[in-house]
Amino acid sequence: MLRQQFLETRRGRIAETLRRGPATVEQLARALGVTPNAIRAQLAVMERDGLIRRAGLLRGPTRPSSVFELTPALEQLLSRAYIPLLTHLVRTFAGGLDRPQFHALMRKTGQSLAADAARGPRATATLHGRAKQASAFLNEELGAVTRVVRRNGGFVIEGDGCPLAAITNSEPAVCVAIESLLRTLVGVPVRECCQRDGRPRCCFEIRQ
Repeated sequence: MLRQQFLETRRGRIAETLRRGPATVEQLARALGVTPNAIRAQLAVMERDGLIRRAGLLRGPTRPSSVFELTPALEQLLSRAYIPLLTHLVRTFAGGLDRPQFHALMRKTGQSLAADAARGPRATATLHGRAKQASAFLNEELGAVTRVVRRNGGFVIEGDGCPLAAITNSEPAVCVAIESLLRTLVGVPVRECCQRDGRPRCCFEIRQ
């Protein structure tokens, strides 16, 4: 729905045109039936936001024109392949392995994800600091919306939704991967307590 709404905007139409190949301002203007100045205004915003980039110059009759292309980040956002592919991949593993084996695979996946976070800033010495860094990793890298709260003398990473809701609805054990990711990042046991009734919400209790 949101993807379709974006594609119906002028920036979305520019993005859809650039998916077919790099183009100049003039080429985009002709394709969309608008003025070059209208295209330039949109391209300036899209370039600032990291959605497009300059891919070189095209020689013209008077002067060369910049050629624009989509950035990989926008290509990924526009793709509809990731969720169906990942969903069926998880189902395939879940159907071919017994539960202990599948959980072990999910834990290993979480540990692999944690390796990406290890390339960032060094974790802080306090548990609260490590929990906040782990929450930030979920938000920045996985598209979650989480925060750290104090509860029962400890900490809980809780979210306003679930970035993996399309998969966890049918295979809740996927949350084991995130539990393992957080356990690796904070260095103490973590227990998944996610809400799956209605709108799924992340919840991970950090045990001291």
